[in-house]
Amino acid sequence: MNYRIIKLFTLLLVVTLFTACKKWVDYDPHEDFRTTELDYLKSESDYRTMTISAYSPLQWLNQEVPVGDIASDNAVTGGESASDVLSLQQIDDYTHTAVNSTLTELWKAAYEGINRANYLHQYKGANSAGQTVNFAGKDALYGEVYFLRAYYYFHLVRMFGDVPLFTDKRLSLSESKSLQRAPKADVYAQIEADLTAAIEALPPIQVQKGRATKYAAQALLGKVYLYQSKFAQAAAMLENVINSNAYSLVQDFGSIFLASGENGPESVFEIQYSNASPYYNWGGYNRGQGNYAVQQTGIRGLNGSAAMPYAPGWSTNLPTQNLAAAYTAGDRRKAVTVLDIEAYKAANPAFNVTYQVAPYKNTGLYNQKYMPRKGETSGQLELNYLNNFRTIRFADVLLMAAEAYNRSATPNDAKAQSYLNRVRERAFGDATHNITATGAALTQAIWNERRLELAMEGHRFFDLVRTGQAATVLPGFVTGKHEVFPIPQDEVNVSGLTQNNGY
Repeated sequence: MNYRIIKLFTLLLVVTLFTACKKWVDYDPHEDFRTTELDYLKSESDYRTMTISAYSPLQWLNQEVPVGDIASDNAVTGGESASDVLSLQQIDDYTHTAVNSTLTELWKAAYEGINRANYLHQYKGANSAGQTVNFAGKDALYGEVYFLRAYYYFHLVRMFGDVPLFTDKRLSLSESKSLQRAPKADVYAQIEADLTAAIEALPPIQVQKGRATKYAAQALLGKVYLYQSKFAQAAAMLENVINSNAYSLVQDFGSIFLASGENGPESVFEIQYSNASPYYNWGGYNRGQGNYAVQQTGIRGLNGSAAMPYAPGWSTNLPTQNLAAAYTAGDRRKAVTVLDIEAYKAANPAFNVTYQVAPYKNTGLYNQKYMPRKGETSGQLELNYLNNFRTIRFADVLLMAAEAYNRSATPNDAKAQSYLNRVRERAFGDATHNITATGAALTQAIWNERRLELAMEGHRFFDLVRTGQAATVLPGFVTGKHEVFPIPQDEVNVSGLTQNNGY
């Protein structure tokens, strides 16, 4: 592997307390410095600060969300022209190759996170000087570290399949060049081991919202089991989260995606973003702490009165008419998920809305869930939105559990229906739209519901692949090739990694 990808930046983040405008991930970049193993991990504060830095690469994975919909039937890239955000256009058109900047960024960010987690794992017992630093809560802190490492590897294995696997320590340049891809089964086994360790160590609730909890680790492990078709294990693990009564479906679906809805009662795990960071990196994956993907979804040239709530953007990641048509009458999720700008303009004449039509792959629709809103960014606007990604919601847990019960060797369709219909009753506001199907028909109903509930949140492509539906749903999808993305060409060149089939 290229040392530029896996070297440890050791970005030291200063923990801040909650205020009206800051999140715990905020930090002052003037405090950043490069350090060595001999200089660091000498105190409890060092361990806690370095753990926060292991969260930072989660923020740099923001392009996984648009990729998960653009590669599916939920969205198209849109934009100004066929060359606008070329890497996403190629993914949309299934012409992507191993030279793709978006895929390279997603690879690099994940391995940066792994290396940071491994650095902490390497010195869990004693630091590089042989000193043991014990403190109350150290085991729980390492629960976060192992949750994060599992999260990064799960991102990699579902994006790329077999990937380099290392866990003992951060890698030197010479070591990284000799590392080869591990079988997907081995990567999954490590993910399961890390999440099991995390579950044992993590508390059920964190004082600082956004930090990993026991239930977040259980939900992620349930998802990992589901991806491996370990349905009975998935059902049992997800049942822990449901029976905890720690989460609930909020009545107003749209409120989930407002700033006031972040880290709410439905949030199992969210990637935290901040608009307080004044530094940026246009050319790299480590752009800062703001959510760059939000700017992408905004309407190009949007303008209007002061009362008009939305901010302009780049008109990419556009919902398809196919997605809009999938919602049936009475489903309140459609208006929250898909914004028809012409209908919005006509319904709100006092806003004096003007905008530029997206000239390429225009659908007339925009991603309402993550539409940029006024007051949610600062500094360099395009890179600095504070919108969290709702990575694991309770509705997702319910639907995963429904699928796991339905697809188990000994199915429990009654329980699967119950969990599915909890989601549908929130969507329609009544029980008249409940599903009574069983067997394969219930399976398909659950899959359809995942699309409607989680649209534009980055799940669709991966759901289609893992359930074997991709080839029949997605034009251009080639079985035996497009289930995974290509290994970045730099990694093939520098480290001699084998390439995925067809690339």
